[in-house]
Amino acid sequence: MDTEEMQRRQQRQLQTLTDRAEITDLLDRYLRSLDDAVLDEEWAGAFHTEDVTAEMPIGTVHGRDALLSHVRRGMALFDRTVHLGTNTVIEIDGPRATARGAQLSTHVLADGSADVFISAGHTDTELVRTTDGWRISATSLRVTWTQGTPPRLPTGLGPARTA
Repeated sequence: MDTEEMQRRQQRQLQTLTDRAEITDLLDRYLRSLDDAVLDEEWAGAFHTEDVTAEMPIGTVHGRDALLSHVRRGMALFDRTVHLGTNTVIEIDGPRATARGAQLSTHVLADGSADVFISAGHTDTELVRTTDGWRISATSLRVTWTQGTPPRLPTGLGPARTA
């Protein structure tokens, strides 16, 4: 291998490591932001593309504005939360990437009961590199188990009902 080819290889490796670090940071900051509960337009733009699709236990939404509204309504069901993500496997293909990880979420209900509801599952996330950095373009949370009593969902939150 000549010097020029070795430099190109090292540059690709460095770009891959940089991309992985940036994606890991984005996903970690996203989960922490849910616990901080500052859910505004700036929050939505810092993590998601304009045309994001999100499939959550409280329903599927399309578009950043719809996601923001849905997440606000969902998080209002809880007084306090702690979201943990781990074991994320990231695959990068140029300006696109996928990430699959585990998520454990602990919620203290805001209904006055102080009951705790825990959910665990897997997230599948699609990301794109934008001029502002990596952003989530699609995400899906599949809950595999729960413990405790879930909150009562208001009208408009929850999986779509089929006839």
